[in-house]
Amino acid sequence: MVVTQLNLEFCFRGKKLRGFSCELTRSPHGVLPESFFTIMCQVVVPILLSGLCMMAAGLVMNTVQHWPVFVEVKDLLTLVPPLVGLKGNLEMTLASRLSTAANTGQIDDPQEQHRVISSNLALIQVQATVVGLLAAVAALLLGVVSREEVDVAKVELLCASSVLTAFLAAFALGVLMICIVIGARKLGVNPDNIATPIAASLGDLITLSILALVSSFFYRHKDNRYLTPLVCLSFAALTPVWVLIAKQSPPIMKILKFGWFPIILAMVISSFGGLILSKTVSKQQYKGMAVFTPVICGVGGNLVAIQTSRISTYLHMWSAPGVLPLQMKKFWPNPCSTFCTSEINSMSARVLLMLVVPGHLIFFYIIYLVQGQSVINSQTFVVLYLLAGLIQVTILLYLAEVMVRLTWHQAMDPDNHCIPYLTGLGDLLGTSLLALCFFTDWLLKSKAELGDISELASGSP
Repeated sequence: MVVTQLNLEFCFRGKKLRGFSCELTRSPHGVLPESFFTIMCQVVVPILLSGLCMMAAGLVMNTVQHWPVFVEVKDLLTLVPPLVGLKGNLEMTLASRLSTAANTGQIDDPQEQHRVISSNLALIQVQATVVGLLAAVAALLLGVVSREEVDVAKVELLCASSVLTAFLAAFALGVLMICIVIGARKLGVNPDNIATPIAASLGDLITLSILALVSSFFYRHKDNRYLTPLVCLSFAALTPVWVLIAKQSPPIMKILKFGWFPIILAMVISSFGGLILSKTVSKQQYKGMAVFTPVICGVGGNLVAIQTSRISTYLHMWSAPGVLPLQMKKFWPNPCSTFCTSEINSMSARVLLMLVVPGHLIFFYIIYLVQGQSVINSQTFVVLYLLAGLIQVTILLYLAEVMVRLTWHQAMDPDNHCIPYLTGLGDLLGTSLLALCFFTDWLLKSKAELGDISELASGSP
């Protein structure tokens, strides 16, 4: 398919036409050309800004883990990845849906724009309430399996904190995403390149901050037996209202009826990452785990969400659901075709992969400047950390290509079904690989110290 774009500019004086200019753009690849430099310029600034927000989230988590509520209610740490992961399940999915709607002209009409915005906001409020409660239940079950004890007061605090945090974060980030997508559309910037990383970055910081403040508030008022149940019941009672608002859009109602499985499964996947975090964060050999977890998980989630959103927009513009373009017929493409061809999606994958090492180095250096000697700064750990980041993003970008093709072939929207899975996997991969980095670095240091001790022992008379 050859795409031709004609831009006309007319010059009027009064009511008379005095001149005009035209610009003709042709693309033989089915999309209007977007150069390597254009993608890089549009992506790098949001990624760097999101990285700074994720570092701030890491520093916040490193501080709040010592607060009384987090020390006493250990399951709150298990709750962090699934709740923070709501950015992938809800806000980044919303950003991707709105970006696709903007790029396909669905929100150009003011009346249609209002309908799309209100129904999408109502949808994420329903999803946030349900998933927030389920995340608390998952954290409790994982805690029970590992400790075999249940405290009713802590259960109520955990559920109320989770539901209220999810609701407030979803509303704040949802409004922000709408403003960003509409603003990007008016400025002529591709919202696929900027909306999802901003959603992810601010999602980490805002969600973690709200969780810390809300849980501390409930902890200070733990003697009030009716407060936490009342909060849970109030938000449950609001759910029918959001459903009625969402009903004005048939596509949104379809998501509300059939879009729960990817969100819930992604939340469960993220919960296992939370279990790893809660088991390692207090151990000396994993010192710094709380700081780096939001960064490595957030970078991977940001980059794969951008790629998924771009591929989804490509398919929405130039294909029909259930029908894959000729160059995307294979469900399991050769990894070389994902990263090494001249196709637009392959070029964007290369751009995103190239940002991993310099981005992580910048973030690592800033964290070291802020935290000083409290963060591991050995060369071995830095190399292991960068390698873990590369492995994580490479796996996620390839899986994005595979999952979008499989989802589109089944006539399902990748914006709603792929991003939750991929960000959940990004959280689990990031937390697991980071823990492995700390453990390997500690193991190598221990062997070196044992070697030094044995040499001293053998050298002594």
